[in-house]
Amino acid sequence: MSMVLSEMWVYPVKSLAGFSVQQSVLEPFGLQHDRRWMVVDAESGVFLSQRRYPNMCLIQVELLATGIRMHHSDGSELSVAVPSGKLIRKVKVWDDTCQGEDAGDAAASWLSEHLKTDCRLVYFPEHEVRQVDLNYAQSGDKTAFSDGFPLLLVSQASLDDLNHRLLEPVTMTRFRPNLVISGCEAFAEDDWRHIRIGDISLRVVKPCSRCSIPNVDPESGERGKEPIYTLSQYRRRDNKIFFGQNVIADQFTEISTGMSVEIIE
Repeated sequence: MSMVLSEMWVYPVKSLAGFSVQQSVLEPFGLQHDRRWMVVDAESGVFLSQRRYPNMCLIQVELLATGIRMHHSDGSELSVAVPSGKLIRKVKVWDDTCQGEDAGDAAASWLSEHLKTDCRLVYFPEHEVRQVDLNYAQSGDKTAFSDGFPLLLVSQASLDDLNHRLLEPVTMTRFRPNLVISGCEAFAEDDWRHIRIGDISLRVVKPCSRCSIPNVDPESGERGKEPIYTLSQYRRRDNKIFFGQNVIADQFTEISTGMSVEIIE
């Protein structure tokens, strides 16, 4: 069976709900619009995520010409424009400190009410540079507010293998990938180093170690013990649980589902 790019996912606001797309543009930060926004603690500037606030998954995000619109499962919504850059905040993603443009008091109030904590919404400006870890990347490789890499890849067969081991199957949305590849063996992506999607060259640079976020049901916001418990039985190495691969693109151009995938190395 030939391999194809079967799904693409974009998450405009880090840790809020994402959505699938058929076409996108690969940019230096990753897929266009991916994780350019982030919710941070109002005092410290440290990012918030579903690790501590699982109900973040209940907020859907819609792209607008001027910014985004957030929809909560309770029916409330708020439109937010891309900030003008007048208020810059120092924000933290793990060990990285970078600049974020504050999206204003209305967004802060709306999110603080729904997440039950004092927080702000920030935007990653075009001119900001967040270098990807040079242990795995080249100088100039960058990302926005992702955990550390511009793209995450998972094969459909790897999810299928996991679901055969679970009493209740889970969806790919649990793992928040950007790129889903179909037509390969389960966990074949573990051995890839260099692939081509269409004419686009991508480096497969680091296995993705998993936290508790896949245990959050994206429909309810409730946290359980699966699928991480089952994954820990056969995907644990060096006291970490791995599922998926972090990827960096070498070309920045249009990309669409259905494109062929070739293993170069």
